[in-house]
Parts: sequence; C-alpha cells; structure tokens
Amino acid sequence: MKNRIRQERAEHDLSQAELAEKVKVSRQTIISLETGKYIPSTELALRLSTVFGKTVNELFFLED
Repeated sequence: MKNRIRQERAEHDLSQAELAEKVKVSRQTIISLETGKYIPSTELALRLSTVFGKTVNELFFLED
C-alpha cells in the first residue's frame, strides 16, 4: 500500500512531530507510515484524512 502522507505533510507545512501530535500517535509511527513500513488502522487513516481535508482513498492507494 502506498500513501501521500509525506507530500500532504509538506504541502501543509507540518513536521513529523506536529502531524503526530495532531493525530495522537508517535513521530516514529509517522516515519513508518511515510516509508511504507506501517499500514494504519482505519481510525488513524480517518484522523489523517481529516487533518489534510482529503478522503482516505486520496491518501492511501494500492500499488499495481
């Protein structure tokens, strides 16, 4: 699964720590998400989509 977390974070001028605080996870979780080592829970995916004003489908997608 791929995601646009890093791109969205940059566009919103947020550090990894700031984003982590907004969605109530650790900075390490954000790093793992951005590098594709972690697939988020539905709840976390929804929190991220709310922060960025995007749908979950816009943030996360399957790679062919």
